[in-house]
Amino acid sequence: MDGCMFSVIIPAHNEEKYIAKCLQSVRGAMHHIKPHRAEMIVVANRCTDKTAEIAERYGARVVVNDDKCIAAVRNAGVRAANGRIIVTIDADSVMTRYALAEIRSMLASGRYIGGGTNPKFDRMSIGIACSTVYVAVNLLPIMLRNGGYLSGAMFWLYKRDFEAIGGFDESLVSLEDMDFATRLKKLGESRGLKYGTLKKSYILTSSRKFDEFGDWYLIKNRALTKRIFTGTDRAAADQFYYDVR
Repeated sequence: MDGCMFSVIIPAHNEEKYIAKCLQSVRGAMHHIKPHRAEMIVVANRCTDKTAEIAERYGARVVVNDDKCIAAVRNAGVRAANGRIIVTIDADSVMTRYALAEIRSMLASGRYIGGGTNPKFDRMSIGIACSTVYVAVNLLPIMLRNGGYLSGAMFWLYKRDFEAIGGFDESLVSLEDMDFATRLKKLGESRGLKYGTLKKSYILTSSRKFDEFGDWYLIKNRALTKRIFTGTDRAAADQFYYDVR
């Protein structure tokens, strides 16, 4: 798509249940950045369902990738992107209607290298709340080593800066988002720019991991959780992410 400003990258592994809502939310946000053009790229990862068919029906371009590594899946989408601004969002999430407009405004201000977005779950329970706190406490030492909390969930930045930091680290099978945010922040600091978080917009993400495993699963299976937090434990990542569904 010539002359497009935004490329929204959506990794998707058997997401026929969620992908339509995600794409609808992106199309809704695109209405608020006219006349700037945008494209949606769905990276169909090892799909055996109708994910690709639904994506094309909603006007997305489909790229096929078979890696069992979310970093590699996202990178494949960015390589295919034509936009100057990259936005990444997971297929089971939806962005609020002014998200792209707010991203455009923050980057145009010249104050930000890019940044992330705060997520909200589509349902909440005591178990989910306690699990969220448990994860945050266990990730705290890693965050402190990397300069504190950095939002993720939906990243946004110029494509040139994505390429400058080498994209997502494909040696990681988990925590690739935290690593990406840290390296983007450091690039910004070298240029006198801030790592930003959208102030008004957010994403609504599904609680399906809790639906699948149980709201208390992460706390009941603390050994597995700690293995996931290493970023490099393939067996743990497969059990919780890549071999699910």
